[in-house]
Parts: sequence; structure tokens; C-alpha cells
Amino acid sequence: MFQHTTVLLEEAVDGLAIKPGGVYVDCTLGGAGHSELIASRLSEGGRLIAFDQDDWALSNARERLAPYMDKVTLVRSNFRYLEQELRGCDVRIENGVPQVDGILFDLGVSSPQLDEAERGFSYNHDAPLDMRMDREESLTAHEIVNEWEEREISRILDRYGEEKFARNIARNIVKARTTAAIATTGELAELIKVSIPAATRRTGPHPAKRSFQALRIAVNDELGAEEEALESAVRCLAPGGRASVITFHSLEDRICKSIFAKYVEKCTCPPDFPLCVCGNKGTLKLINRKPILPSEKELEDNPRARSAKLRIAEKL
Repeated sequence: MFQHTTVLLEEAVDGLAIKPGGVYVDCTLGGAGHSELIASRLSEGGRLIAFDQDDWALSNARERLAPYMDKVTLVRSNFRYLEQELRGCDVRIENGVPQVDGILFDLGVSSPQLDEAERGFSYNHDAPLDMRMDREESLTAHEIVNEWEEREISRILDRYGEEKFARNIARNIVKARTTAAIATTGELAELIKVSIPAATRRTGPHPAKRSFQALRIAVNDELGAEEEALESAVRCLAPGGRASVITFHSLEDRICKSIFAKYVEKCTCPPDFPLCVCGNKGTLKLINRKPILPSEKELEDNPRARSAKLRIAEKL
């Protein structure tokens, strides 16, 4: 059963300022929590288009969203293809670009994917090294760990996991695989553990957490997909439309913050000018200058929400 506790549920959906007859996109269907709440706020003329590349999530959504399926379209696709998929969803097109009233992103991996041992996302379950969100894709964590060069493994552990001991971990991975392939999450987690100084292992999260995150991001090109999708979202929002974006680690949040900042109005007039005369018009305005964080109550109920941040922007 697909059991998933939706993070920042009310805050993210409220942030879309839903119009009952509008068209909304949930780019990360997952457990369908956000989608269900969006659909419940739509009138007969409203519409929800929900994306996921995981067949399990789509199957669950058909059940959970059954009361609303007359106004829901499910799309099996990576959200990086947002704009081209929307072209096939019979939405309004202006100047060659699809236009919708709100787009929601809940980035990262859903709890069921983490908890389903055979997917190989978790260091808590011994399973084949996989980590694919879309099981029709070819690249797996097994290929990266057993075939990529040491410097490339070190680079992704450092960049995507912000792992201080990336070089040491990569060196030990390459050394170990000369004897036999590293086939399971358990083998890899143990290798990572012995690559990190004992004093460091005694504090903080599980020693394999950062490396597993880095591998998952690399396998699924998560940051590249996020960047492409957010750029598409800015183009596809109709004037007055909003984007709600939930991130779970600093790299995701940095990309979101950077893209939003790029499109916010920036006056270039000298500071002593009494009025703006430069005419620089922005594309977005920020609804919240600082990210919205989970409440204490939500953190008590769902500790996995502790790193979540919500940013909201509106198309001008």
C-alpha cells in the first residue's frame, strides 16, 4: 500500500490561491496528498493535471483521486517535460506557450519509495543497488558505483551529497570493486561507514545518508530536472498564477531561490533617484521572502518534514 504523509499540505496548496475554475498542475503526484486537496477545491470547470514517472504512484492516485477523476488528468512523465506534456493536455496556449493557473512541486523522494526495499533508495534495507524513480530508465546506482571512474564518483558525492569524505569513499569503492562487484545497498553502506572516521560516525545522521542522497540525485538527474521544470513553470504560468515549491535539501532550495530571483523585478536606478525610471519589469513577485517551514506540530507527527522549505512566487 502507498502510504505517504504529505509535507506542508495546507501551506503549499493555500499558496496557489486556487480559483475553483482554474487549471492547476501537481508536478510531483507522489502519494497524491497535494493533488487530492487541490482537486477538492476545484469546481466542475476546474482541472488538475498531475505528473509522476512512477507507475506505483499513478496506480495509487487513480484510487485516491477516484471521486475527482472527471477533472483530473494523470501524466506518466518526468516533470522536466512539463511544457511539452502540457501541450498535449488541451490547455490554453498563448504565444505558443501553454498557460495554467498554478504549479506545485514537492521535490525529493516520497516515503513509500524510500521504504520499499527493492527500490534500493535506503541504507536501512539490504537490496540491489537501483535508485531509479522511473524503472524504465537505464542508469542505476549499481552502474555508477561499479563502472564510473573514481574522480566522477567523488565529484557527485561531494557536489550532490556535500560529503566531506567523498574522495576517501570513492577510493574505497573503486578498491573494493576490483575484487567483486558492489551489488547491494548493505555492502555499499558498510563501505561508506568504514571510509568515514570513527569520531565523525558517532555524531550526526547515518554515515551513508549523504552518499545515498548523492547517488539518488545522480541516477535521476534530479537537479537538472528541477532546473528545467522551474524554468518551464515560469513560462507556463498565466498572469496571476502561482508556483509553490517544496524542497528538502540545500541544493534543491538553492536552485529554486536562484531561479525565482532571476525573474523578480530588479530596479537598476541609482539609489538616490526618487522614482524608478529604468523600466526593468520582473516576471515574478515573491509571496514569501523567507521560506515557509513546517510547524512544530507537523514535525512531531512527521520527523521527515524537518528539512522541508516552501517558496511561493506569483507571475506578474
